[in-house]
Formats: sequence, structure tokens, C-alpha cells
Amino acid sequence: MASLTQISQSQSYFTKRHIQIPPFLANPDSSFSLKKSGHLRFPRRTAEMPLKAVVVSATTAEKPSKRYPGESKGFVEEMRFVAMKLHTKDQAKEGEKDVKEPEERPVAKWDPTIDGYLRFLVDSKLVYDTLEGIVEKAAFPAYAEFRNTGLERSEKLAKDLEWFKEQGHAIPEPSTPGVTYAQYLKELSEKDPQAFLCHFYNVYFAHSAGGRMIGKKVAQTILNKKELEFYKWDGDLSQLLQNVREKLNKVAEGWTREEKNHCLEETEKSFKHSGEILRLILS
Repeated sequence: MASLTQISQSQSYFTKRHIQIPPFLANPDSSFSLKKSGHLRFPRRTAEMPLKAVVVSATTAEKPSKRYPGESKGFVEEMRFVAMKLHTKDQAKEGEKDVKEPEERPVAKWDPTIDGYLRFLVDSKLVYDTLEGIVEKAAFPAYAEFRNTGLERSEKLAKDLEWFKEQGHAIPEPSTPGVTYAQYLKELSEKDPQAFLCHFYNVYFAHSAGGRMIGKKVAQTILNKKELEFYKWDGDLSQLLQNVREKLNKVAEGWTREEKNHCLEETEKSFKHSGEILRLILS
């Protein structure tokens, strides 16, 4: 979901308009001078310099326009770039974060437990139930774009929890990390669509990447290599992800730069909430 699971973004570009200078101004010996700012300084007219010759066409230089990392490829790439920075070096080559929490260690060093994993699955299901309910209700029209994407996990998790029940395991109630995150998503979705879609992107895309690595580790360690439905998708996963990328990019085209930046700033909160749920696996 978050942090480790997101194993899955500056240069500034400046646009200048050229100042067109008549040939006689290009002469370095001319009495005219062109400052670096693009403004012309005119001397007093002399007898050798007829007034009618002093005709200059110039445009005001534009302010530099900042280009954000990944912007040329679409807004999803901007989100990916920011997310990668919040990984550790072990998790992603672009990672910049120091290892502080147990779930931030390499997956190979994890020691999961059945009880902890069940708590993780239950809380994860609550989050996916919430996300899928929000896009179905669509308090903002843009949310409707993300119905039936093929990335939905709620039904898959329901099947997995039923399987654990059949094996004799007691299914716990959702715990504080899941309940807290679900409530936050509900509140956010009603007033802040840019921030909500940041969470939508990070939760689903994280599970499709790092989440699968975690699932494989858990299966090998405590599930006798059983592959859960949580880690299966109907159809080609890469195409499903691409379809959602295109939808997210399309929605973001209507956002201002400030709204885009606000969305990117929400990434850290997404990692925090998802990391608390992920930590349950090791409890």
C-alpha cells in the first residue's frame, strides 16, 4: 500500500521572446545601447541620426516558466516522481528516505505473522471499500472516471478473508490504522478532490508494484506459497494501469498549477497512513 509498496519524479526551462533589432543597432559602435534586461536606452538625437530612423520593435521579456519533474510526460509522472523520493534507497533507486520503521526494511528481512497479516488484510479491505464507495458516489464528477477500472480490490479481499475463515482463523475487526485512514479519505473526498486523487493513485498503484512483492514474501513464509486473490487481476495489469494513468492525466489537465502542487503535497500523508496499515503485518 504505502511506503515500501510504492516501488513504483528539476530543471527550469525559460522561454524568451527574441528582440528584433534593426541592422543599424547591431553595430557595436552605434550610439544606441541594449541592456541585458531587454530595454533599449535611447541617446539624444544627433544631426547624423534622423528621428525617422529611431524605430525599434521590442517585446517585453517573459518571466521564467518553471518545469516540474515529469511534467512533460503527464501529471501521473509528477506523482510518481514525488512518491519515489519518499522511498528508501533499498526500495527504489530514486529513494531519499532513511530507514526508520520496520516496514521500511527490505522485504527479504521481514518476519510476518498470520495474525498480523490478517489485521493488514482487514484494514486494507476497509480502505478499498471506502475508495470504491467514494468513486461510485462521485461527490465530484471526476471521480466517476475511476469506476470499474479493473484495479478494484474489495471483492478480491472478501474472498481471501473467507478462505482464511475456512482454514479456522478468526477474522478480526478493523483496527485503528484502517479506521482512521478510511475516515480521512471520506472527509477529504467531499471537499478536496485533488488531494483525494493523490491517495487514490498511491494506494492502487502501490499495491500493483511493491504490494505484489510483499504478497509473494508472505505467501512463501506463512501461507505455503498460496497466492491470494488480492494479488490477482482480471485482464492485463499493465494495460489496466495505463488506462487509469490516462484518466488521471486527463482529469489533471483541468487543474491549475497550484491545484497540481496541492495534490503532490498530499503524497506524504498517503505514505503515512498506508505505512501504519502495512506495519500491521509485522505485529
